[in-house]
Amino acid sequence: MNRGIGGLLKTFLKNYAFSLALIVSIIIGSCLGIAFKSRASFFKPFGDIFLNLLFTAVVPMVFFSLSSAVAVMPDARRLGKILGYMMLVFIGTGIIASCVMLVGVKAYPPAEGMTMALTPVDVKGTVSIPEQFVTALTVPEFGNLLVKKNMLALIFFSLLIGLAALAAREKGAAFRQFLVSGNDVMTRVLGFIMLYAPIGLGAYFAYLVGVFGPQLLGSYFRAVVIYYPVALLYFFIGFSAYAYLAGRRHGVVKFWANIIPPSLTAFATGSSFAAIPANLEAAERIGVPEDIREVVIPIGATVHMDGSCLSAMLKISLLFGLFNMNFSGIETFVSAIGVSLVSGIVMSGIPGGGFLGELMIVTLYGFPLEALPVISMVGTLVDPPATMVNAVGDNVASMMVARILNTPK
Repeated sequence: MNRGIGGLLKTFLKNYAFSLALIVSIIIGSCLGIAFKSRASFFKPFGDIFLNLLFTAVVPMVFFSLSSAVAVMPDARRLGKILGYMMLVFIGTGIIASCVMLVGVKAYPPAEGMTMALTPVDVKGTVSIPEQFVTALTVPEFGNLLVKKNMLALIFFSLLIGLAALAAREKGAAFRQFLVSGNDVMTRVLGFIMLYAPIGLGAYFAYLVGVFGPQLLGSYFRAVVIYYPVALLYFFIGFSAYAYLAGRRHGVVKFWANIIPPSLTAFATGSSFAAIPANLEAAERIGVPEDIREVVIPIGATVHMDGSCLSAMLKISLLFGLFNMNFSGIETFVSAIGVSLVSGIVMSGIPGGGFLGELMIVTLYGFPLEALPVISMVGTLVDPPATMVNAVGDNVASMMVARILNTPK
């Protein structure tokens, strides 16, 4: 009996040791933040080290993982299927996320009893949407690909490199091996960086809780009270449902056994890009095929934002309430879902897309530009859970794409 319990404990610690270390470090960091308050900014440099290392590594990692995954595909048509089913899953989960928040804001209107001064915003010089898409997909010089704000352009270029290496056949064999080898090396580099994660994330949480915690008790309290529970419910219940669709009970168990590190990384850093390495490792442990996870997760970090869909719906409802507009009716709800979907999937892939999404909400519904800082602040306050939902949604999306592609026709 004792051996059985000891064996279970050993297995548990083997599977969850790193996740437990992250949780403990974050709890300690949060306690330090509460104790030190604004002085907790002292811990920020230790968190910045972790964040900078991740961002430095994520550009070459995305290039090698995507290009190598495409270059070694036995059938180029499989890439088209992966991308097609990926977009269907992204759109489907985005619609579901928008509908979930719609229910939340109807049950607990975010603008009830809310008053605030509106500060004018200067939006002169805003680039047109077509120009933004050109900027998103291409850059004028190769060196510009090495900047994380041009991640979508890097993804597009990486796909082209992979396809070219695949088309070169025998002549491209050495280059394909280089891409595969580079992917293996970057995976190890990121593994080394993640060893510092407990210290880095703990320090960052100390800084966040100490410096920004009091802001959650300000005039935006009602909006935050709606978003955090709804996002967490979507995170636990929605993602469990998606994992069940992807792998039944075994899929749910594997998903939750491996998803904690990328979840906490995304929550603490506020970056889906920073969570890519941990997300890829978690997907590998879950059992998502390499060609699927290394295509879906990097692309998803740029254009798949369930958390942003939740946030966009909250912002729309908030502005309707602030300006005494009637937020009801099928037509209003369908348009709000559509705007939330565009904000969470299309705009997220454009440099400055968060601002453009908020500007789109304001202008599309005819709100004055003074409303822009209102929803911008809401976006800032709900960013941690939104980013966590965004990042983890990429992982579970890769599971569903794998299930669709591997289901016998």
